[in-house]
Amino acid sequence: MARLESRRPRRFRYSAAAVSETSPEAARRSSPTRVYLHPASTGHQVPRGFPECPERIESAEAGLRRLGWQLVERPDDSPDTQQRALVEAVHTPEYLARFEHAVARGARFLDGSDNPISAGTSAAAWGAVTTALEAARATLAGETRHAFSLTRPPGHHCERDRAMGFCFLNQVAVVAEHLLRTTDAERIAIVDFDVHHGNGTQHLFEERADVFYLSLHQWPFYPGTGAREERGVGAGEGCTLNLPLPAGTGDEGFLEAFEDAALPALRDYGPDLLLVSAGFDAWRGDPLGGMNLSAQAYCRLGTLLAELADERCGDRLVSVLEGGYDLAALADLVDAYLAGAAGVRYSRVSQ
Repeated sequence: MARLESRRPRRFRYSAAAVSETSPEAARRSSPTRVYLHPASTGHQVPRGFPECPERIESAEAGLRRLGWQLVERPDDSPDTQQRALVEAVHTPEYLARFEHAVARGARFLDGSDNPISAGTSAAAWGAVTTALEAARATLAGETRHAFSLTRPPGHHCERDRAMGFCFLNQVAVVAEHLLRTTDAERIAIVDFDVHHGNGTQHLFEERADVFYLSLHQWPFYPGTGAREERGVGAGEGCTLNLPLPAGTGDEGFLEAFEDAALPALRDYGPDLLLVSAGFDAWRGDPLGGMNLSAQAYCRLGTLLAELADERCGDRLVSVLEGGYDLAALADLVDAYLAGAAGVRYSRVSQ
């Protein structure tokens, strides 16, 4: 079992002087941040006009590469026995078999029309899982301080036994299960800031006290879960915190909820490790969301999460892409979040 390093803060933030003397691209390149990719992500093909499309990854990757971030591509290999066992601990064997069978027989959808499938869907979903696991491994090994898994399809809507909301395998849940099984971490926090509530992640852990699930999301909205009264079940009572926000909420309301309610709850819980379901569809221009966040809000959110990770989790932060469907803005929004976490100057005021 891997031992976690001391929680003693080790700050990798840049000083104002260092930032002013360094080009933005050089600052990003030298930051303790890595973005992890998988070649199968674009193989999950969807109908024309479908919002969760390969172009999400293509546009985000191109933009982040141009901006200077360190990009690491996973080899296109099959999941190993241990990785499959982890996924089977999160999803039922019956569901996994049904998923693979649907792909193999050329079905068009799985569990509803919001989950289109193609010949490359299984490889993309499994690639998203193995990439998230690699991001976590690299972070624990000290190869990076903030790892961001830039893959698709997303995962936080996927339930134990069914696909939902564009999601087929719940990557962040698999990573949490992996860390609890293979390290001496006793408590893990998952922060989800997608505009949609992560029903799958909540339901997977709501009866457990070793995972704290926190979500800020638009309410009322798809998928209909995430009321403030949902606080966990049985042994997990109090280990779920939902902060539903009305449509139209902007930077001030969102960040006030995070700083005044989310951060104190996370500190009280005292996680050993921090995982993030990073959705960028609360952005004011997103075609599927109804909130009003700017890129600066994501930058500030990255800063706050990195400070919490520095304070409580040995400066280790692992984030996984969830939603975000404005193809022209996604790279800038991820950049804002990463820049905030790394202490790199972000100044795209147009966003």
